[in-house]
Amino acid sequence: MTAAIPRRKRRKLKSEINVVPYIDVMLVLLIIFMVTAPLLTLSFEVDLPSSTAKALESKQDPVIVSVRADGQLSLKLPETKEPQAMDSGALQAQLGALASQDKNLRVIVAADKTVAYEKVVAAMDVIKAAKIEKVGLATDAR
Repeated sequence: MTAAIPRRKRRKLKSEINVVPYIDVMLVLLIIFMVTAPLLTLSFEVDLPSSTAKALESKQDPVIVSVRADGQLSLKLPETKEPQAMDSGALQAQLGALASQDKNLRVIVAADKTVAYEKVVAAMDVIKAAKIEKVGLATDAR
């Protein structure tokens, strides 16, 4: 007689990923970051001096000297809409006359980004020769 051999049931393999350990690791990392984040901000107290000075309010629009890509200079006054093309001598004379009327005249040099640096410096030399102290620089002017 043949004895009945008990057969074991083979477990079927799961093709699913077990995400429980990943969730546990994520929660531990979240707690670590929540605890350490406030400690990473370094700060210190600074006693700033107090002042009663007010901010400068300049209601006067600046004069704009434009340098085009070909090196041509132009001057745009606050009351005009379009800039006037002129050479360096005429620009220096015009700026000198404006500077003699207003010592706080502000001039901005606007240059296209393709203009050679040499031409921008030449324009600033013309402005400096006109005895203007407040000069700013703006790039990519249109």
